[in-house]
Amino acid sequence: MTPDPSTVHRLPAHERVVFLKSLVAGTSVVVGDFTYYDDPDGATDFAQRNVLYAYGPQRLILGKYCAIATGTRFLMAGADHPSMGVSTFPFSMFGGEWAEQTLDLVIGMPSRGDTVVGNDVWFGYGATVMPGVRIGDGAVRAAWWDWPVELVTAHARTIMAGSPQDIERIAAAEGLEQQQ
Repeated sequence: MTPDPSTVHRLPAHERVVFLKSLVAGTSVVVGDFTYYDDPDGATDFAQRNVLYAYGPQRLILGKYCAIATGTRFLMAGADHPSMGVSTFPFSMFGGEWAEQTLDLVIGMPSRGDTVVGNDVWFGYGATVMPGVRIGDGAVRAAWWDWPVELVTAHARTIMAGSPQDIERIAAAEGLEQQQ
């Protein structure tokens, strides 16, 4: 049976492993099918514990089939400090007269934009991703993550252990070659 990416715990015996897509609904985090997070101390709190300083409109976009290890942190644009003057102290954040005098500077700061992670990306234990970073798709040229899930299921062994040429052959046989 093919896993359902909308279920939180696909592995009931391993509560530390969760599919993220349904857990981040309504947040500034967008997650593709089958991307999972592993954490023995609160995997279901991913958006609150691992996506830090998400104060602005910027989003964290994670592709399909990503693997995220315990302690991986995504720093969002709210972590940026003003650097146009002699101090990086965030006066605006503390309100009152400081905010009145400086809020326009913070609002006018250039943004690094969304943090975007491609498909089939693995984050090792304790990785930190800085604001606005763009990480490309996995190394395999044929974009297997865009295949119908039934085709992924039929060829899971080859996707896991095969060569890029094996993937390209399957894509060609299925009429799914990636356009260059």
